Amino acid sequence: MAFSKRKWVLLPIGILFFLGLTYWIIGRIQYRLNVMDVEEYEPVSTLKVPEHLLTHSKFPFIDVHNHQWVMPVQNLSKIIAEMDSLNMGVMVNLSGFRGKYLEWSLDNVKDHYPNRFVVFLNINFEKLDDEGWPNETLKMMEEAVKQGVRGLKVYKGLGLTDKDNNGKRIAIDDPRLDPIWAKCGELGIPVLIHSGEPNSFWKPKDKYNERWLELKQEPDRYRDPKVIPPFEQIMNEQHNVFRKHPETKFIDAHLGWYGNDLEQLGKLFDELPNVYTELGAVLAELSRQPKTARAFMIKYQDRVMMGKDTYKKEEYYTYFRVLETDDEYFNYYRKRHAHWKMYGLALPDSVLKKVYYQNALKVIPGIDKSLFEK
Repeated sequence: MAFSKRKWVLLPIGILFFLGLTYWIIGRIQYRLNVMDVEEYEPVSTLKVPEHLLTHSKFPFIDVHNHQWVMPVQNLSKIIAEMDSLNMGVMVNLSGFRGKYLEWSLDNVKDHYPNRFVVFLNINFEKLDDEGWPNETLKMMEEAVKQGVRGLKVYKGLGLTDKDNNGKRIAIDDPRLDPIWAKCGELGIPVLIHSGEPNSFWKPKDKYNERWLELKQEPDRYRDPKVIPPFEQIMNEQHNVFRKHPETKFIDAHLGWYGNDLEQLGKLFDELPNVYTELGAVLAELSRQPKTARAFMIKYQDRVMMGKDTYKKEEYYTYFRVLETDDEYFNYYRKRHAHWKMYGLALPDSVLKKVYYQNALKVIPGIDKSLFEK
């Protein structure tokens, strides 16, 4: 019995020691052979060029794409201090949700900083087969706007994973949703809509996929073409909604996932004057093509807004540097989004003002203009 106890104590210790030793030996072999994972490779550039490191924007800005998940109980003073340091005039919280959560978020804003935050509503589209659809949802939208909501945020689940009561995928241009889009136009509020994903998420996860690292680190982002409709179909469904509802203003999130094909995005703008976009999480697409992107931003200066997506104060610095300077060959803040280097666009002041705040003032109602136009 004593031997048995000793065996069962020493056996796992021995296994762990063996595995640790094996891991150490493999590491030494890789070091000797100069083998490393792409995630480890972080070369320090020896390039000597002018640098303009910015920690606040040249002009005050409206972040039209942000998520504050605990706004009902959030200490807004802390984030206001960070906003002030960045020169952010207004933050749009797209994650207002609905019901009591929305009510509490709006109350927190009204009680503390009513002119610094804008809150958007979120709808559960999977209720479209329930009794009372769409009238109950339309009434909820009307009440939300009366309470202070300034827009509707549509998450990517619509078109990808949302299903009706029969288990069928809900297409973005499903006619059962038409009353929602029309109501937004009637209420004078924009729809910020995230549809689909980067095209590469549908591609094979191999050495030719420039999003390979992101799919390795975030495997749930892969879109199996056997299960999910193709990228082109998702985009067409979204664009059909834009076409069908010309009286509603749509903010097509993330450059509409055409940051790598600005010519296509330009064609969309040329066709549909009710469509705008923003820069959330896709800045790296512009800054790897500085000549093309600068020309695009100047040509379509009335259609693009400042947006960040995930909130982290220091990451805004890269946005300022790309938009305002002509710096060359500098790092993005998230390697899985961009394993390439950034180049500044040096946008003219007149364009910067439109991207930073003027376009948002035209599209999103109820923002205090005095914060921007002294």
